Amino acid sequence: MAPVLALRDVRLADGPRWLFDGVDLGLEGRGRACLVGRNGAGKSTLLRILAGLTAPDEGERTLPPGTRITLVAQEPFVEGATLLEFAAAGGAARHEAEAALEAFGLDPARAPVGLSGGEARRAALARAFAEQPDVLLLDEPTNHLDIVAIEQLEALIGRNRASVLIVSHDRAFLERVTSRCFWLESRRVRRLDAGFADFEPWAEKLMAAEAEASRRLDKAIEREADWLAYGVTARRARNEGRRRRLVAMRQEKAESLRLARGDLTLASAAVQPSGKRVLEAKGITKAYGGRTLIQAFSTRVLRGDRVAIVGPNGAGKTTLVKILLGETAPDAGSVKLGVGLEIVYVDQARADLVEDMTLWSALAPLGGDQVMVQGQPRHVAAYAKDFLFRDDQLRQPVTSLSGGERNRLLLARALARPSNVLVLDEPTNDLDMDTLDLLEDMLADYAGTLILVSHDRDFIDRLATSTIALDGRGHAVETPGGWKDFLSQNPGFLEPPEPPAVRRARAAPPPRPAAPAVKLSFKDQRRLAELEARLAALPAEIAALEHHLHDPGLYGRDPAAFARTSTALEAARDELAAAEEAWLELETLKESLARGAG
Repeated sequence: MAPVLALRDVRLADGPRWLFDGVDLGLEGRGRACLVGRNGAGKSTLLRILAGLTAPDEGERTLPPGTRITLVAQEPFVEGATLLEFAAAGGAARHEAEAALEAFGLDPARAPVGLSGGEARRAALARAFAEQPDVLLLDEPTNHLDIVAIEQLEALIGRNRASVLIVSHDRAFLERVTSRCFWLESRRVRRLDAGFADFEPWAEKLMAAEAEASRRLDKAIEREADWLAYGVTARRARNEGRRRRLVAMRQEKAESLRLARGDLTLASAAVQPSGKRVLEAKGITKAYGGRTLIQAFSTRVLRGDRVAIVGPNGAGKTTLVKILLGETAPDAGSVKLGVGLEIVYVDQARADLVEDMTLWSALAPLGGDQVMVQGQPRHVAAYAKDFLFRDDQLRQPVTSLSGGERNRLLLARALARPSNVLVLDEPTNDLDMDTLDLLEDMLADYAGTLILVSHDRDFIDRLATSTIALDGRGHAVETPGGWKDFLSQNPGFLEPPEPPAVRRARAAPPPRPAAPAVKLSFKDQRRLAELEARLAALPAEIAALEHHLHDPGLYGRDPAAFARTSTALEAARDELAAAEEAWLELETLKESLARGAG
């Protein structure tokens, strides 16, 4: 199908280097695609170019006239007198904005002050869906969303008519919603015409092929260098030609090495192991403002356990962690901590990073140029390189770092400290998939005990030995295994209760039936005649549009005409499908009325 939004040969400089160098990308009508790439590769910038918010230095962006594009940014800014005002500010009808906010569990009359990260994300998504765009661009849409909200988002994307391009680290989410992958690597975009489930094997084959090409380039450089060192010097013209080829090959090799991803090193500082019993909670209960978050819950965590905690936002996951660690007292019940515990806690709020802090001062808060790692001094710059930070970033404020870089910085600070209990609250937010893989490997090899709060279902399945789920209504249940094990053993546990209006409707007596009609209403008869006329005309219109698109030179000669024709063809096909469905409904009604009258 013709793209409804396309980039052709796009280039963009980031200071002295190219961020994009010849990017081609096209989104087809109703396509469901993901954009994959490492942190810092420029995924968010590419979304802004697609949205028309950033202009490239070179290349072109094409789309049919009137195409509506909505971008949900990685860190949405919610403003306005009320959430309804915010959700309608992009042009959505107020009733659509109100319905979308309520669907995401938000009060339209609420002022957008003091929103949590998950609430701000849901407000931004509600606004985007209410606008009913032709193209929907989503930058890390699952960040700060709970698992219930992520599954709701999956269903909304599946029903939506827009073309959707998603940047996300959430493997389970991408596997469920995508049918195409774009891989941003080495300043260009490569395309896979399959969903994310097929991405990693495909990417591994490409990387293997490139490694072989690099090996052949190394051999060619070696041959040319030998020839220049020992060749016949009398044939100067030929020598100069080979010398220039050698220089070009060396430049190509240097560029490929510069673009190669650095080696991220994740290792935790080990200490003496804790006692066998890390903690034991008996009958703990906690309520806030008259609302019970946890009711009579008991658990025991032993050395080496990997415990995942899941549940809706606001269900009390972080509260439960703080109770288990002894930082917050329960209203009832007791918690006993084991002996010899060295606890390191990485908070999802990133509260440890303040605005005027630099990367250097974050790693060495006491000053100097050393950071203690596993009991040994390391130079700040060398340790920062283990987490893929460049030397020129060390004196930059943490506010200049991307979300993924800030998360890596928090991990660098935490993993430098000795621990035998590691608590990670939403550690996967903003991390790219390569970093996630390395984090999973490190946590799998971690000798201590892990307590993990996460909405990333794939991450939980790969790591957890048991899963504690909170439903937000005081109930808690613990299940051996990961997310899939919890779902199979506790079906429906996290589903919200029916609203009171629905319960009342179920309990109300059925309405008295009206007198049966004997024929179609005048309005339905007129509609049936209109549908029959369109059903007769549409096949010819579709055939004419298809014939126009079969011209092999149309796209190269007039991309705008190609896009208009493609859009018109898609609309005509949609109209035909809708007309056939509506005609069938009216004909069925007409026949049933006739049988009833007879």
